[in-house]
Amino acid sequence: MIDRYTRKKMGDLWTDQTKYQTWLKVEIHACEALATIGRIPKKSLAVIKRKANFSVERIDEIEAETKHDVIAFLTSVAENVGPDSRYIHMGLTSSDILDTSLAYLLRKAGLMILKDVDKLMSVIKKRAFQHKDTVMIGRSHGIHAEPITFGLKLAVWHDEMRRNKERLEHAIESISCGKISGAVGTFANTPPLVESYVCKKMGLTPAPASTQIVQRDRHAEFFSVLAIMASTIEKMALEIRHLQRTEVLEAEEYFSKGQKGSSAMPHKRNPIGSENLCGLARIVRNNAISAFENIPLWHERDISHSSVERVIGPDSTILMDYMLHRMTNMLNKLLVYPENMQANLDKFKGLIYSQQVLVALAEAGVTREDAYRIVQEQAMLVWKGKGSFKDLILEEPTVRERLGEEKIKEIFDVSYHLKYISAIFSRVFN
Repeated sequence: MIDRYTRKKMGDLWTDQTKYQTWLKVEIHACEALATIGRIPKKSLAVIKRKANFSVERIDEIEAETKHDVIAFLTSVAENVGPDSRYIHMGLTSSDILDTSLAYLLRKAGLMILKDVDKLMSVIKKRAFQHKDTVMIGRSHGIHAEPITFGLKLAVWHDEMRRNKERLEHAIESISCGKISGAVGTFANTPPLVESYVCKKMGLTPAPASTQIVQRDRHAEFFSVLAIMASTIEKMALEIRHLQRTEVLEAEEYFSKGQKGSSAMPHKRNPIGSENLCGLARIVRNNAISAFENIPLWHERDISHSSVERVIGPDSTILMDYMLHRMTNMLNKLLVYPENMQANLDKFKGLIYSQQVLVALAEAGVTREDAYRIVQEQAMLVWKGKGSFKDLILEEPTVRERLGEEKIKEIFDVSYHLKYISAIFSRVFN
């Protein structure tokens, strides 16, 4: 369920009231620009600015008859303004209002999401430094590989979110583009001065060239960046789900007092928050595909993109805001179990040091092929439960002869794998 934070902050951006209020801003700014060149009497402009208003309920009534939302909006405004309303929307087309307003709303949504990203990055950084030296097993293919730290895992996430932030900043600039260039983008009935004025007032830049619409590659970039960010959150959530598995249990979502995990099994503590985020990421990614499909339109414009954007605009921004907020809270309260990490690290009796033995043998003059064969043979015995890797290596004649007992014991020291953790942290958090 979308929480109160999202409903009040991001959800309000996509209400009908906010949408029409934004349309009205664009219309009034256009009137102001036209008044500066004498197209609208200043007395009429004053009336428009004083009386211009609308009723969402009245717009709905009119649209039920006209089947045109912008005309219904303009009619409702005209009912409030009176005769001077003839100057409103003069020389404009619907998309001048729709696209400029959508750019304004997406920009505001993007800036809100940027703040969410900063909060998430702050929590990731805090937890990363908390667990900078918390040793755990690294896994590839889901199988034990070599030691890492939990802090390093978090540092990787932080670095990825930094890239997401940079992508979003660029996408916000791309989407912050309005147009007041008329029915086919030629400014035939409204000079470019009006577009420049309106865009400046709305915090946007004018489209260098447009048709009846702002070109949808800009929107595709914005929604694709949200999709990438959602995928990063899913990646983190998926890792938490794995770490919370009963057989692993190296970390888990906070389980509050009175919380229930299963209607049938009272013992259950399920990673429902992470599972929720993995599912929502699919919606944000699918919405990006719809944004790509909005790029090719008929000639100077058709309306096939409009219905899509009425869905993906609110849905993707609200979901992204919610996902970032939920992941921030989840990581802030994440339960971490270093003792289980150590137990899992020790589970396969030293196999995690196999590469060090391989490298040491090669450095001692053994061919890589022979070294690999020797090490793998001992490793497979450990897989079969026939002793610890360290003991088997100490007993292997070639290894013992080439490396010696002291060198072999040095190899089985976890600090070897962690010597550059501080250097990595410096690169990530500098």
